[in-house]
Amino acid sequence: MNATLDLNELAKRQLEISRLISAPRALVFQAFTDAKMISNWWGPNGFRTTTVSKDVRPGGAWKFTMHGPDGTDFPNHIVYTKVVRNERLEWDHGSKEGEVMFKAVVTFKDEAGKTRVTLQHTMPTVEAREQAAKYAIEGGNQTLARLEQHLATQQ
Repeated sequence: MNATLDLNELAKRQLEISRLISAPRALVFQAFTDAKMISNWWGPNGFRTTTVSKDVRPGGAWKFTMHGPDGTDFPNHIVYTKVVRNERLEWDHGSKEGEVMFKAVVTFKDEAGKTRVTLQHTMPTVEAREQAAKYAIEGGNQTLARLEQHLATQQ
């Protein structure tokens, strides 16, 4: 398989969401890495998040539970694979069985004093991407809106 086909196949497995946040990059990065801050905004509308533990370094993990509006709990486990302060986070998002469900990359770019946050998820298959797109795009947009609302109270 040549490189062009590999890139096309990879692109078909990815979801990407971006938002320009009215906050400085260091604060936006802190909101993603501070256990107390992230629990105040992570997840779509109506969800709450409880952080069990958070160790932001390559090989470190974030264990948390998202509580749905209907009372359903969704345990989550992330293992960080790359951390570049104020610029980039990468992680493997897994299940409690240890299976990697998707890989995530979050970038933070300064745009005239605001921060462009881009979330990119790479799913294991095109089919998994199609299933996730049914909820992850809207959920991701709501999550980034909640981030911006939270940060408006922090400045």
